[in-house]
Amino acid sequence: MDIQFSPTRPDADTLAFAVPKGGVDGLPLSAASTLAAGAVASRFTGETGASFESFVEEGGKTVRVLLLGVGAGSEEDYEKAGAALTAKLNVSGAAHAAVEFVGDASAEKVAHLAFGAQLRGWRIDTYRTRQAEKAKPTLKTVTLVATGAEAAWEKLSAIAAGVAFTRELVSEPANILYPESFVERCRPLEQLGIKITVLDKAAMEELGMGSLLGVAQGSVREARLIAMEWDGTNGAAEKPVVFVGKGVTFDTGGISLKPGAGMEDMKWDMGGAGAVAGAMKALAGRKAKARVVGICGLVENMPDGNAQRPGDVVTSMSGQTIEVINTDAEGRLVLCDALTWAQRTYQPEVVIDLATLTGAMIVALGHEYAGLFANDDGLASDLIAAGQAAGDPLWRFPLLAAYDKLIDSPIADMKNMGARYAGSITAAQFLKRFIEDGVKWAHLDIAGMVWADKPGATWDKGATGYGVRLIDRLVADKFEN
Repeated sequence: MDIQFSPTRPDADTLAFAVPKGGVDGLPLSAASTLAAGAVASRFTGETGASFESFVEEGGKTVRVLLLGVGAGSEEDYEKAGAALTAKLNVSGAAHAAVEFVGDASAEKVAHLAFGAQLRGWRIDTYRTRQAEKAKPTLKTVTLVATGAEAAWEKLSAIAAGVAFTRELVSEPANILYPESFVERCRPLEQLGIKITVLDKAAMEELGMGSLLGVAQGSVREARLIAMEWDGTNGAAEKPVVFVGKGVTFDTGGISLKPGAGMEDMKWDMGGAGAVAGAMKALAGRKAKARVVGICGLVENMPDGNAQRPGDVVTSMSGQTIEVINTDAEGRLVLCDALTWAQRTYQPEVVIDLATLTGAMIVALGHEYAGLFANDDGLASDLIAAGQAAGDPLWRFPLLAAYDKLIDSPIADMKNMGARYAGSITAAQFLKRFIEDGVKWAHLDIAGMVWADKPGATWDKGATGYGVRLIDRLVADKFEN
């Protein structure tokens, strides 16, 4: 979708008007009174995200008119109005929509309407060879009739591109996206100024990453670890903030095999890695004045004759040993080595991991929040605030020594899974054992947020892109100059 800006109304087949709550009157159209009456009859009063559609004679031709509610007029309200525009028009037959604003709308609000429209318009049609004409997207151009919003849009469009990249990665099937091809998908980020480092199996073996490699040993797809470095401070920042993503490109559960029903969804078990990659694209795209490193541990978890067995003991890069109780508790085995490598390589003061780690998190929070665990109250507060502002909400859970005994092993330093209860907490307690003294750390369990079975405000069914806006907002609020 092409987003444009114009000081005057262009020749478009659809006219849209951003209307504040209670502000249906005063539309700049000859048929304004008829439209207002129709809107009132349809109970449209400008609520956030609501819309009213009609057709009128304007300028000697029949045009589609769409009223978009912006509610109280916050940036989030305008974003949802833009999303409503795309949801209504994307396959409607409309090709060009011109958006005008009733009342005052700042440049930031105008840009956020465009942002919402762009986010909601993303879809993946890569593998469709036959599609009904009525199901094909028709909306090609959205022109916002406003001035001065281009600078704000430049920043938001970079974030939208990052979200789109994450959605692409999460949506791809596992025969297309696997550790090696994930790395290749990230290679174009070098054109934005991101430095990429890749560790192959041999390099990880030399480093002693027995935990991560143990997960991968049942697959013909070799493991990879990718680090993406962005420094927008020109070397002024001594230490980076580091984000680590779980990248299990497909998770069968290994020998502890998952049920067959719904297993196809496990292509998105790399949602944490996808979020980290998309966030790096967003930060570099908008030239964030911060030093940030994104790291993804990439494996495929498969059951074959060489696969890891329940009861095996592996040695992590940290030197700590792990008894593998359940091969389907594999994400933490990947993350612990990635976290160790991240800390030893970059000596960060702040490390945050993102992972579709536990089904228990979905039981606890459904699909409304991601879970947050942190060893530092200030970092936890910063993340919650960033999530609320960005629309990627978080809910904090406890980290307590009392839970540690649930993952103590009789033959190794720890086991990779506790008892039935507190599954998300014991997973976080496991990861905490790999965080070095003095490092502020947070773990985000995003299992319920990376994929949606029904449309949301700014996404259609499927990959949501969760995590990109959260990371971007945290960096903007706390780590830029």
